[in-house]
Amino acid sequence: MSTTATATDHLGEASPFEHIGLLYRSEADYLAGTVPFVRTALSSGGPVLVAVPSDNLDLLRAALGADARQVDFADMATAGRNPGRILPGVLLDFADAHPGRRVSIIGEPVWPGRTGVEYPACVTHEALINAAFAGRDATILCPYDARRLGTVTLSDAHRTHPLVEQRGARHPSDAYTDPLELAAEFNRPLPFPPSDAAVLDYAGQTALSEARLFVTKQAEAAGVPEVRIAELAVAVNELVANTVEHTATGGRVAVWTEPDVFVCQVEDTGHLPNPLTGRLRPDITQPRGRGLVFVNHLCDLVRVHTRPGHTEFRLHFRL
Repeated sequence: MSTTATATDHLGEASPFEHIGLLYRSEADYLAGTVPFVRTALSSGGPVLVAVPSDNLDLLRAALGADARQVDFADMATAGRNPGRILPGVLLDFADAHPGRRVSIIGEPVWPGRTGVEYPACVTHEALINAAFAGRDATILCPYDARRLGTVTLSDAHRTHPLVEQRGARHPSDAYTDPLELAAEFNRPLPFPPSDAAVLDYAGQTALSEARLFVTKQAEAAGVPEVRIAELAVAVNELVANTVEHTATGGRVAVWTEPDVFVCQVEDTGHLPNPLTGRLRPDITQPRGRGLVFVNHLCDLVRVHTRPGHTEFRLHFRL
C-alpha cells in the first residue's frame, strides 16, 4: 500500500533539505520561478548549480546577465542523459564540493524529449533524491513543463516532490510518497529481450574474459564506435564481476540492437534490495563498492529490475 506524507513528515521538522517541483507553462513562467531562486541563493553567499537541458540553460543564463558568472552550469541532456548518474555525478558531486555551505540547485531531469524507456528511471531518480539528500543543507528546484508533459508525468512530479510551486505559490504536495516505496513501485520487470538477441551464459573464472570478448564482437558488428565499445566492455566487466563474486550460479549476457541504440542485458541470481545502490558514491576510504556507480557513469541509460533470486541490468549505448 502506498503512503503519502508531507515534507516535514518524511524529512523531519528540523530537516534543512527542500525539494521543490516547479510547474511552468511558458518561458516567462519558467524565468519567474528560476531567476529569483538563483538570485536569492547568490545573495546569501551560497553556491548555485543550474543543470537543465540546453534550451532552458541558454534562456536562464541570458536572463541572469552578470549574475550568471557566479553560477555553475551543466547541460542536463548530457550530464544527466542516464538518470542513474545524476545523483552521484551531478547533484551530490556539487554538494560535496561545498562542505559546510547551503547549496542551491536547479535540476531538470524530466523534459518532453525523454522517452518512455527512460521515464521510469527518471521517476526513480526524483524519488531517491529525497532519501539521498535527507538532512543535507540544500534546496533542489526541479522544473516541469506543464504544457508539454503528460498528466501522468505531472502527477508523478507531485508524488516525488514534498513541495510544489506554480505561478509563484508554493505548497506541500498532498500526493508526496515515501521515496523507497515509490522506487519499489517503479522496480518493474523489463520486457523480454527479442528472440534474435545474441546470448552468452557465463560462470566461473573465465566469465569476465568471455563476456568482454562476446560483447566486444557483437558491438563491433553493430557499428558501435570504438570508444563506446571500450566503455561497454568495462561496464559489462563490472557487472559480471559482481555475479562471480556474489552468486554461485553464473549469469547471462544478451545483446541486440534497437533503432539508434545498442542494448546489453546482464542478469544473474543476485538481489539488490537497496534502490540507492549505484546512485551514491562510496566513501573514498572504502576500497570497493564503486562498480555500479561506474556503470551508471558509462552508459546512456541503465534500467534495473531486481527481486530475490534475480536481477537484470539493461545497458543502453546510443549509436
